[in-house]
Amino acid sequence: MAPRATVDVEFSVRVTRPGPAAISVAAARADTDELIVSWHGGSRPVEFEHGTRAEVFELPAGEHRVTYHAERELADLEPEPVTLADAIVFTRPSRYCPSDRIAGLVPPELFEHTETGHQVAAVVRHVHQRLSYVVGSSRGTDDAVDTLLAGEGVCRDFAHVCITLCRFLDIPARYVGVYAPGLSPMDFHAVFEAAVDGHWYVFDATRLAPRQTMLRISTGRDAADTAFLATLGGELDFLGSTVFATTDAALPVDDGSGLVVLG
Repeated sequence: MAPRATVDVEFSVRVTRPGPAAISVAAARADTDELIVSWHGGSRPVEFEHGTRAEVFELPAGEHRVTYHAERELADLEPEPVTLADAIVFTRPSRYCPSDRIAGLVPPELFEHTETGHQVAAVVRHVHQRLSYVVGSSRGTDDAVDTLLAGEGVCRDFAHVCITLCRFLDIPARYVGVYAPGLSPMDFHAVFEAAVDGHWYVFDATRLAPRQTMLRISTGRDAADTAFLATLGGELDFLGSTVFATTDAALPVDDGSGLVVLG
């Protein structure tokens, strides 16, 4: 029997100006899941490409509590093919991944490889060695160039730098928000997928959790496309969150080598 993963999320907001808010915390391919908002008004479901889902709620003024529970079997999946549209979109510069401005920061060793898989592995290795993971070290406005100059960041920054370097090498790469059993401290996590031999595989330069048990939440060009909470005209204050992602089996050992398909 395949292992199962369980996800529980809770966060609170204070709405100061009523309006719609998009909540995107659903795990892709969940066997069962439930999203509950203390405001009992209806929602509008929205589906994007690559498994991203959102629920849009019209939230009145006041405090609201959001809870989400999901369960999913961690079965082996076939890698998703990289489409021509993917290749076009995910090799372009984006808000946090300015691959057109990074030439002077690209290490020479990334050009020593000709096979895409080896190039991506070299990118991940370089970023893991180049950056220090420091909680609270980056700003929401920092892009990959800012992170490289600072020499430190959090998971979103590691992903942005890897994506930017891959795109500089003409390798399609995309940002993914995930649930990551084994992550400590537990929170939402960010990784990236790169195109290897015409298919998408997941990589994580932080090496903070095994890729084999990660669950996809959202996928996009960078963090600007993957926020778990976004206002659409209203205003709110975020009051805090808790995230728990676990598996009922022993966590696999992930040394960072090998190709892994993201669930």
